[in-house]
Amino acid sequence: MAKDSHRINHQIRVKEVRLVGENVENGIVSRDEAMRLADDQGLDLVEISPNAKPPVCKVIDYSKFKYEQKKREKELKAKASKTVVKEIRFGPNTDQHDLDFKTKHAVKFLNDGNKVKAYVHFHGRTIIYKDRGKELLKRFAEKIQEHGKIEGQMRVEGRRMIMFISPNVPKK
Repeated sequence: MAKDSHRINHQIRVKEVRLVGENVENGIVSRDEAMRLADDQGLDLVEISPNAKPPVCKVIDYSKFKYEQKKREKELKAKASKTVVKEIRFGPNTDQHDLDFKTKHAVKFLNDGNKVKAYVHFHGRTIIYKDRGKELLKRFAEKIQEHGKIEGQMRVEGRRMIMFISPNVPKK
C-alpha cells in the first residue's frame, strides 16, 4: 500500500503550525492547540505545506481531502492532450487527382489537431524514382502549408520517404 503523502494528526512533529480551514481562526498556533481545535470539530489536522515556515496545516476530514485530490488528478489526466499521428501514403507514380484527394484528408486531420505522417512507399524497382517521390512530397507540403508546418527534413527509411507535419491550430 502506498504511503500517505501528508502527515496527519499525531504524525505532525513541529511545535507551531500555521492553521487554515473552515470554522477556525487562521493564524500561527501551537500544534497541541491545533490538534484540540480539530478534535473539537471531529476532523483531522492535515499538514498541507510541510516546507513552509511554520508548516501549513488544515483542519479537514482527511478521507474527503484524499478523495478530492484524486478527483483533481483524474481531471488533469483527462485534460492532458494525446498526440495522434495519422498516415497518408503515396506511391512514386501518384496522380494529381489522388494527391488532391489525400491532401483534403490531411487537412482534415491537421484541423482536428492530429499530426500527419506523409510518406512515399517505393515498391520493387520504383526505388529508382526517388526524385519523383521528393517532388510529390514537396507539392503535398505546399498544398497544406497554411494548415500545418513541416517538422524536420524529408528522410528516407528503407523503401519509404517520410515527412512529418504538425498542426498550426491548437487541439480542441
